[in-house]
Amino acid sequence: MLQLSEIWIYPVKSFGGIQLQKSKVTDRGLELDRRWLLVDDDGRFLSQREYPKLALFNTEIVVDFLRITHRFNLESIDIPLRPVFLGSQSKITVTVWDDLIDAFEVSATITDWFTKQLGFSVRLVYMPEESERKLDPKYAITGVENNSFSDAYPFLIIGQASLDDLNSRMKNPVPMNRFRPNFVFTNGDAFEEDTWRDFRIGDVSFVGVKPCDRCVMTTVDQEKGIISGKDPLKTLAKYRNFGNKVLFGQNVIGLGLGNVSVGDEVSVLSFNK
Repeated sequence: MLQLSEIWIYPVKSFGGIQLQKSKVTDRGLELDRRWLLVDDDGRFLSQREYPKLALFNTEIVVDFLRITHRFNLESIDIPLRPVFLGSQSKITVTVWDDLIDAFEVSATITDWFTKQLGFSVRLVYMPEESERKLDPKYAITGVENNSFSDAYPFLIIGQASLDDLNSRMKNPVPMNRFRPNFVFTNGDAFEEDTWRDFRIGDVSFVGVKPCDRCVMTTVDQEKGIISGKDPLKTLAKYRNFGNKVLFGQNVIGLGLGNVSVGDEVSVLSFNK
């Protein structure tokens, strides 16, 4: 039996993740997943691709707040999980790849804190419920699917066997956090998630739409906040290169709301051609 073994959210894009025992599936990903974002003065998103030290910001949920702590200096700041914005207060348009998205600057105090931590001007913004970011129509199922600040899709799933296969080919194995999945499952074959179309986790339905092509971000050591070398991308490129894209994991769209928990059965109903 395929079984859900890990659940992860990344409340602030490109910051450290939070491992959960259960989570709510919403219309744009797991609850709280990538609803916050750091942007530069032009409103463009920041990621570990250019700023690997973003990995040094740990995140945790403390009652009604998201607590962000710098791993090295241990300074922290709390951000309300349910921020309230009035009218056009601090409303800005931000850019994630080619998408323009309405967002709100969380507060000047929090902006100042992150600017101090990073040493250059940034703003922390939040995606409210009324903000829309539609999926690429080429991969949308109903045409109304929404997304958060994630790169392109609401969910990412990876089999533990896929990581085990990769690590068996490398001198220095890497942890799953290099690939930032939302779901990890066990008891399957390596890379079988590539073939999935319709599947369920517990009672919640999902669709696998596109294998995930990987970038330099997989080379960032999530504990040290630095690029640690050319692996795992170099090793993956030797046997997971398809059309000049290195693939690892499956991008996923949800078909409904519900709850998922570690230990849930993963049931595959159909396969991609």
